[in-house]
Amino acid sequence: MTVLIAGGGIGGLTLALMLKRRGVRAIVFEQAAEIRELGVGINILPHAVKELAALGLAPALDAVGIRTRELAYLNRLGQNVWAEKRGTDAGFAFPQFSIHRGRLQKAIHEAVVKELGPESVRTGLKLAGFVQGEGGVTAHFVDARYGLTSQTVRGEALVGADGIHSVVRKAFYPRQGRPSWQGAVLYRGCCEWPKFLTGASMYICGGMGAKLSLYPIAPGAKEATRLTNWAIVAKVADGEITPPPADSWSRTARMDDVVPYARRFTAPGVDVEALVRATPTAWEYPMCDRDPLPRWSFGRVTLMGDAAHPMYPVGSNGAAQAILDARCLADALQSAEHPMRALYEYEQERLPKTAEIVRLNRKGGPERVIDEVEKLAPAGFEHVERVLSHAEREGIVKGYARKAGFALNQVNK
Repeated sequence: MTVLIAGGGIGGLTLALMLKRRGVRAIVFEQAAEIRELGVGINILPHAVKELAALGLAPALDAVGIRTRELAYLNRLGQNVWAEKRGTDAGFAFPQFSIHRGRLQKAIHEAVVKELGPESVRTGLKLAGFVQGEGGVTAHFVDARYGLTSQTVRGEALVGADGIHSVVRKAFYPRQGRPSWQGAVLYRGCCEWPKFLTGASMYICGGMGAKLSLYPIAPGAKEATRLTNWAIVAKVADGEITPPPADSWSRTARMDDVVPYARRFTAPGVDVEALVRATPTAWEYPMCDRDPLPRWSFGRVTLMGDAAHPMYPVGSNGAAQAILDARCLADALQSAEHPMRALYEYEQERLPKTAEIVRLNRKGGPERVIDEVEKLAPAGFEHVERVLSHAEREGIVKGYARKAGFALNQVNK
């Protein structure tokens, strides 16, 4: 069996590696000219690290990332709303990694090339269309830059792992329009900075108006420093869910736009404004998602990752869910008698779970704990317990973990 994978991101590459381990041939097609270290920091939670460790990737992640030890939710004044241990410090059998997205992608890509061979990842090719029949699916790829050359490839299944602007998804949902946007912009950057707390700690600060995420993603050039990632979410427009501006994807941010938001936050041990100002380049993204779909699989073609369930980047769950998709789909393709049956079983397992996470993330995910405290005590508090009880705060944070599949008993079982 040959599986064609449109998209060479974290999900698509992980799927290729998992299929190889199950005796299924995979070919990845990526429209970028090369797999490069793009992006900034992300978190990979223990339930996803468990899957990557099974592929032998744990040493590579340790070499380029940080094992996150603790997380603190703070209000904008720096007062502690909720704190907890993370990863192995919290008793998980697997760590949580804070890591540069590009370095994670590179580690998986190198493993794919090593195990599947260099021809298994074909870059500079964009999916132009596909046709399927009882015997298989034929996909047509064109040169992503000039469109002057093309490749036509046949396989038993096609997987759209081509992101929020998925060509595969659009083929089945041509009237879906642009992604949904509620007026929030995500500013992101990273730079070398003195470590704070344990040097493997994470802050999420603020509330409904604006939020700051702050965490190290790699060792620094000196023992006292870390490559430190920051992300600020700010509401810049009001209204219902509307399409984002057409030209607003992954563009360089103006520091004059970012610094006023940075001044809002107090994070113990970190000069947030100075950190933002010291960042060589910051990026701006509309904080978007799409409504959950009624189905992903159509015959021999299916969706995964952001192509299937793009979600707001809260709860550290986007890349993790793509990795879980890959595991489920690889297992189904190995065990099912027919590829169409495999894609159906995969959809039945993963679609309801990810649809629930999309809806939870729209409401703030675990970060809703600081939203609720800000509603009740916008000017701060003397005792958080008098604002929102421990049980209520725990219900928000731990309840999300259970529904997203990374509670302690779920990972360690």
